[in-house]
Amino acid sequence: MHGMQEVGGSIPPGSTSLRWLRQLRLGKPSRSEGCRVVAHLGEDGRQRLSMKCFYILESLDSEHFYIGITDDLRARLAKHNAGEVPHTSKYRPWRLKTYVAFSDEARAIAFEKYLKSGSGRAFAKKRL
Repeated sequence: MHGMQEVGGSIPPGSTSLRWLRQLRLGKPSRSEGCRVVAHLGEDGRQRLSMKCFYILESLDSEHFYIGITDDLRARLAKHNAGEVPHTSKYRPWRLKTYVAFSDEARAIAFEKYLKSGSGRAFAKKRL
């Protein structure tokens, strides 16, 4: 990423490959601005909505990026822009570049980890 810097996220960069990502069989993840689109029953029998949202933020100077996961995208973006996240406070304001909602938290974490690898950063730069 010539001229661009990645700001630290919730999972440190790890070594992985595109082949490994394909093995996850991610399929077509659903997209939702609020990342709360999957319904399930809670312990109390009431319907609950849950979704893990992988996201990429871009600083307004377009030189810094941040990769993270949340279950409430609007609230998390507001925290980034309010300076409440130490890793991103000095590069604000941030705008949402990409997000994908996952119904499976493990797959969202695996996707985040992949995109923080060398091949994942190249994929994100070209495709996301």
